[in-house]
Amino acid sequence: MINHMVSMLMLLAPWPLLAAGVVIGAGADHYPRFMRSVTSGAAWFALIFALMAAVGYALGETQSTTYVSVSLPLHLGRLAISVDVNVLTVIMLTLVAFVGMIVSRYSKTYMDGDAREGQFHRWLALTLGSFFTLIVAGNIWGFWISWVVTSLCLHELLAFYRDRPGAVLAARKKYVLHRIADISLFVAFALIARALHTAQWAGIARALAHAPGALPEGLVVAAALIVVSAILKSAQFPTHGWLIQVMEAPTPVSALLHAGIIYTGAFLVLRASPLMAHVDWAGDVLAGVGLVSIVVASLTMMTMTNIKGALAYSTCAQMGFMLMECGLGLYSIAVLHIIAHSVYKAHAFLSSGSVVEHFRAPKPVVSATATAGRALLGLAIAVVMVLGIGHVFGVGLVRQPALIVMAAILAVGMTQLLVQALNTRAGAMGGLLVRMTGLSMLVSVAYFALHMGFVALLGASVPADPVQVGLAQKVLLGVIGVAFLALLFIQQLLPRLSQTALGRAAYVHFYGGLYADSMLTELVRGFGPTPGGVAGRRLLNADSSHEVQS
Repeated sequence: MINHMVSMLMLLAPWPLLAAGVVIGAGADHYPRFMRSVTSGAAWFALIFALMAAVGYALGETQSTTYVSVSLPLHLGRLAISVDVNVLTVIMLTLVAFVGMIVSRYSKTYMDGDAREGQFHRWLALTLGSFFTLIVAGNIWGFWISWVVTSLCLHELLAFYRDRPGAVLAARKKYVLHRIADISLFVAFALIARALHTAQWAGIARALAHAPGALPEGLVVAAALIVVSAILKSAQFPTHGWLIQVMEAPTPVSALLHAGIIYTGAFLVLRASPLMAHVDWAGDVLAGVGLVSIVVASLTMMTMTNIKGALAYSTCAQMGFMLMECGLGLYSIAVLHIIAHSVYKAHAFLSSGSVVEHFRAPKPVVSATATAGRALLGLAIAVVMVLGIGHVFGVGLVRQPALIVMAAILAVGMTQLLVQALNTRAGAMGGLLVRMTGLSMLVSVAYFALHMGFVALLGASVPADPVQVGLAQKVLLGVIGVAFLALLFIQQLLPRLSQTALGRAAYVHFYGGLYADSMLTELVRGFGPTPGGVAGRRLLNADSSHEVQS
């Protein structure tokens, strides 16, 4: 029994949340205080069990377990209640349990006195519980059921305020896109189960580890369908509109979505990484779509005047970054990115109401004569520093080109810190430049050290970083580097660009999100009544004519 302790802890972690949502059910609004207490207690239960599982795993208890299984027709393998115990599932369970506890605790105060407070906590419990089940599932069909249930429960939270047309419209867009993702993933899993004669994630990894030569056509199609599912779940351009527009949902829902559930697509790619590693072009598509989303979301975010809108576009860009990392085969960096972004974004949303205090804080006096030359100087300093530190950690251009491009992107980020100092008035520049350089060095060291640590930690849970890439990947890496450099200089020259006719025209179009969401808005008109009646129709018409209004 002791060998299955961690598996049992991971299996039990979600069930109090699921039981709370199902048992109390429709009567939750009659006992709102009881419902929120039960949900909060269940969230704490999940976190404690996740931490105990992490400790048990660290002590060497790594036995995965299948508890119940039944055969499926059509050679689809077996549907099983099973738990995969590996470093990826343990990390993700602990991370999301922590975020879930924080969101649940915050919701107790935020939703206090709301007419439907009990129902809110009910759907929060069901969403968290089903997402935890998805994370620990060792069976692809158990994973798929949890994938669908999580999305359906989240829909109730996103459309919680039925009298807000914007919230209902955004939830409807997400509903349509996610049903397409559900179908796509179901077909992918069916192809995998029929080709490999297993429905266990671990069995799929073992079968593909010994796959000779090219994969069967069915598995290649399955990889393509997984890419489609991941892109739709990750709100990537041009299907990103719903993620930006769900801001009318309660703030705890935004925090839970952006700091946890939005990673469902990236987590799918990580779980299916043994298959994705065998299909190079699938990774290229992920990286390409992720890059386009990064560029569009970054430029659009510069036009946002609403703090939650800016945070939503930031999430879209960060999800693009994660998919790009997965597409380049840098799975260990993607896991590190998920952890860092989750903690940051949960804090950002839950503290978004205090943004005014940020603007009251004293700021360094910045010169009005910021130039591209200073940006180039900052970039040169950052590149030398980052590549030098990377060389100390054994990162080489020939051996690890994908990782070198990530280092170059890190240098672009460090340039932002250095340019702040270089653009400061002469009297204060020296000391600030020294501090920013020191901070940049510290961040660079931490980045490479954490990368090495996660490569060692994840071990066989995900494929190792690629050491060779083909011509198409080299071209893609070059395009990625150029795109990030372009974003750096656009941001630095934004005050000047905004004074030109081209800059003003670009501002209008990016403020409208390049109108990519308008077609989806028209599409969802046919799915049910217009949300919010007359107000909803006005919203739809306003969305369709965004260009004129902008």
